[in-house]
Amino acid sequence: MALSSITKKLIMSISGLFLIVFLLLHMTINFLSVIDSFKGTYGAADGLFQAGCDFMALPIVTIMVPVLAAGFLVHIVYALILSYGNYKARGTERYAVANKTQAKWASKNMLVLGVVVIGLVVFHLNHFWAEMQLKEFMGEHAENPYLLLSETFKNWWMVLIYIVWFVALGLHLCHGFWSAFQTIGMSNKVWEKRLTYIGYAVVAIIVLGFAATAINAFCQAGCC
Repeated sequence: MALSSITKKLIMSISGLFLIVFLLLHMTINFLSVIDSFKGTYGAADGLFQAGCDFMALPIVTIMVPVLAAGFLVHIVYALILSYGNYKARGTERYAVANKTQAKWASKNMLVLGVVVIGLVVFHLNHFWAEMQLKEFMGEHAENPYLLLSETFKNWWMVLIYIVWFVALGLHLCHGFWSAFQTIGMSNKVWEKRLTYIGYAVVAIIVLGFAATAINAFCQAGCC
């Protein structure tokens, strides 16, 4: 039985909110490396970032990886389905709105931003997940997380690539956060503006936290 457009949007919204929660957790663990720098424990076996990585290597967390991957794939698939449906229905006018002055760039380019984010997610998985969690899962010795951070971000152009990714991710999330709550029926005249600002705050925390991690690793590599 074919799903209705509303059901498809609901599935995409719930999976999107699930991914935002994961991003907050992931960013928090990464940001521990920045705190380690201030504490003087960057690279230490008892560092906070090391503890965070050890937590992520626990079996109960490792088995959540397929669940996360499934949620990510569901979000992508339904985003493509809805975008194609909108294209067929509206053609070149698919981005037309009642009040064009209120149409934000991010909301009109969610698919483009999503493609950029997906490409850099694959790039990121190759740099970190494949060298840490995947090796742990395969019974191999995982890379030292501090060394991996410093080696990855020792070049300024790598930091720039990741910052571009963080900005694209932020723009995608800014619209996606509010849109998800609107789809599940939690956005009204009272909460619309509140959810918009809450979304901005959440996105700012995620983007700035990830950016600070990359820049700090660049500095810890002795490059600044």
